Amino acid sequence: LAQHARFTPDELAWIDGCGRFASGFARWLEGLRFDGDVFALPEGTVFFPDEPMLQVVAPIAQAQLLETRILNLMHLQTVVASKAARAVLAAESRSLVDFGLRRAHGAEAGLLAARSAWLAGFDGTATALAGLRFGIPVFGTMAHSFVQAHDDEVEAFERFAGSFPSNAVLLIDTYDTVAAARKVAALAPTLAARGIAIRGVRLDSGDLEALSRAVRAVLDAAGLAEAIIFASGNLDEYRVRDLVRAGAPIDSFGVGTALTTSSDAPYLDAVYKLQAYDGRPRRKRSTGKATWPGRKQVWRERDADGAMLRDVVGLADEFDDVDPAQRPGTPLLVPAMRGGERVLAESLVDARHRCAEELARLPVPLAAIDADPAVPPYPVEISARVRALADEIDRATAEAA
Repeated sequence: LAQHARFTPDELAWIDGCGRFASGFARWLEGLRFDGDVFALPEGTVFFPDEPMLQVVAPIAQAQLLETRILNLMHLQTVVASKAARAVLAAESRSLVDFGLRRAHGAEAGLLAARSAWLAGFDGTATALAGLRFGIPVFGTMAHSFVQAHDDEVEAFERFAGSFPSNAVLLIDTYDTVAAARKVAALAPTLAARGIAIRGVRLDSGDLEALSRAVRAVLDAAGLAEAIIFASGNLDEYRVRDLVRAGAPIDSFGVGTALTTSSDAPYLDAVYKLQAYDGRPRRKRSTGKATWPGRKQVWRERDADGAMLRDVVGLADEFDDVDPAQRPGTPLLVPAMRGGERVLAESLVDARHRCAEELARLPVPLAAIDADPAVPPYPVEISARVRALADEIDRATAEAA
């Protein structure tokens, strides 16, 4: 974003002619380039309230210009990745596929949601463009409209399998789910004679637990024990958890609306605030919106097995002169850009691996889908020096007033 930020001729012409800006402002913008530094949590890092995700060190005009787009990108992908991570924890190693493009708040949102879900541990997406853009595995099954376009459900199954012989996952709940499973079982020998194996069936409605058991019995009786059962239909992490706990014989889940809209937690109260200017720390004191001043670092302490114990938010240089063994853990913010050039070269695969490792190191209570009110929140400590700096700025502000 920052490295390639440029104004196009059309944009500059609009700015110059809209009557809102001083003469010459568009010309100044034409030559504007970001040459600052950026520090960030590497993608896939678990973080907690009061912790900075990103830190921009640049002339204020450059830094301020990026605010809205930075928040737009980071907010969406963080809330979707968080929702996806909960589904991953709930699924207990069962496969998950992003099915959410149709309900996303715009095409870009759907595309970025597919990216975020895969980063957080989903196995793929039904958004084909995400395969092209990000190399994410793409999955899909037949549509109800395909079945309805045929007078005979069996004919629909046979034609779909013929068109996709290596991915014959048949949608069986358009009419009667169990009856359709029997039709699939009866069709299997005919397809096998053509060298086509039924990969699985998809359930998209009804009592998924009961139906999956009934369908599994039909398939197993027909010798189709290798055929998977894929379930979708208004799923979220809670329904996935309940189906897994009930022992429903479902191999894979398609999660859509709840994922791409992060339905029960649709926004993150993320902000982009000035922490220092001209070498001096700054602090906002608005009621309910106060910020901690100065450039900061997040330090994470882990136990001998790598599990997270606590985080400390301190000043960026607070522990520079402290023996490494005495520091409160490992610093999380790392250089991402220097002088306007990207220096953190990681792939989406790297981020996905990091996220999996981070989720495996969560404290056990945090890995549960339902929060236990008796369990205290993960400890995030604001260092004594940060607090002292805030008090110092407050006193100076009061005296100046």
